[in-house]
Amino acid sequence: MRDREARNQEATSGIEVEEVALPGIGLRHDFQTRHGRRVGVVSHLTGKRELLVYGIEDPDSCSEVVRLDTDESDTLAELLGAPRIVEKLATMREQVPELQVEELSIRSGSPFVGRTLGDTEARSRTGASVVAVLRNDRMIASPSPDFRFESGDVVVVVGTREGIEGVAKILGG
Repeated sequence: MRDREARNQEATSGIEVEEVALPGIGLRHDFQTRHGRRVGVVSHLTGKRELLVYGIEDPDSCSEVVRLDTDESDTLAELLGAPRIVEKLATMREQVPELQVEELSIRSGSPFVGRTLGDTEARSRTGASVVAVLRNDRMIASPSPDFRFESGDVVVVVGTREGIEGVAKILGG
């Protein structure tokens, strides 16, 4: 199951995350819990996700694969990530005073209504990051590049003042 093209990354929690490119499929990210269990996520090019739980006896074999559609993935991310995002943003703002967090509305006249976050190229164009989208009473944490905006969405952006202003221009047209 291990791939020669695997890249190791260290998450902000200090846990090593292994990233493996799956040609024609997408990416797989794996890590080992502090209790010795190996878990992972396959992010398909189609937007589907699979939550992987590896075997206790053989950490290279999956004992469980949970297939998630986009809504289910978003719900799981919200359950696991939303409170942590708020905590981390607060900590980051204390550590980096020039870092700003702002909410930007997607208005009905925006050229990105019905288009994806990836279409904006916001991060590469401005250096600012979209970390969440508020839609109705839901928070979609860490939206993927294939996330589609709707009129009325509220986009949570983190970056410098200039970067956030750049994202506002992009989203507003």
